[in-house]
Amino acid sequence: MAVSPYVQAMQELFRANTRSREFPAHGAKVHSVAWSCCGRRLASGSFDKTASVFLLEKDRLVKENNYRGHGDSVDQLCWHPSNPDLFVTASGDKTIRIWDVRTTKCIATVNTKGENINICWSPDGQTIAVGNKDDVVTFIDAKTHRSKAEEQFKFEVNEISWNNDNNMFFLTNGNGCINILRQVPVAAELKPIQSINAHPSNCICIKFDPMGKYFATGSADALVSLWDVDELVCVRCFSRLDWPVRTLSFSHDGKMLASASEDHFIDIAEVETGEKLWEVQCESPTFTVAWHPKRPLLAFACDDKDGKYDSSREAGTVKLFGLP
Repeated sequence: MAVSPYVQAMQELFRANTRSREFPAHGAKVHSVAWSCCGRRLASGSFDKTASVFLLEKDRLVKENNYRGHGDSVDQLCWHPSNPDLFVTASGDKTIRIWDVRTTKCIATVNTKGENINICWSPDGQTIAVGNKDDVVTFIDAKTHRSKAEEQFKFEVNEISWNNDNNMFFLTNGNGCINILRQVPVAAELKPIQSINAHPSNCICIKFDPMGKYFATGSADALVSLWDVDELVCVRCFSRLDWPVRTLSFSHDGKMLASASEDHFIDIAEVETGEKLWEVQCESPTFTVAWHPKRPLLAFACDDKDGKYDSSREAGTVKLFGLP
């Protein structure tokens, strides 16, 4: 089978930029990494109860600040979709915090009902959704910092996301389904519109591609499935991983999909063919991957231990792949 010109070009690029560099970020393992919308900054959230923000310089990350205040692990974080200065963290301490990189202080703390494990910001920037361990999703007004609505689900809620058009809300669940809900503008409630049987086992993560054509889900069955956004049909599966798929990220042009698990590599696939484009070697399970919003540069974090001698200490590093 002939390799597409895109795959050839990217493979040549990665062959020339094959290094992964690590940058000390935290005192314990890193759960989440995310790029700001402009790509100038990378944020990381950790088991050590803090968030860190780095500035991306030519071929390295320079630590800008460490953000303290949470009383428990920072499990997930995300940036405002269009304001490169704001990000939000979800923690097991039953709060979310909104931060502004122009100051190190938290600009808002919102109390929630349970231990928070996932968070996302709506594409229009107006709403923050946060999910907790009790399968409650709370919708918070990003301006007033007040809860607009909350929804208790009868199944295990894993990852949550709006579609790019901002009119539907997706969540992956423990029964292998993707649940799709529609916002009812008058009431602040969400109306279930569809449930798709996506996988035979726990459906863990979900990501939308920047072009709005596809979304991908990762499951405990070690498969990544790619879905057509308009038709809501599965167009292909990626099956190179052997362990539950924990994290996914589409490249800025929507042409590459990175997926990772407890396998000691990150799979990079060409979206249109499902072909393997590259494999990033890791020494341990990977918790989180995030492509840069403008270039083929991948940030990720693994379950690393510090050094060969003290295997009980966690390293807390953030890594970049695609550097010269």
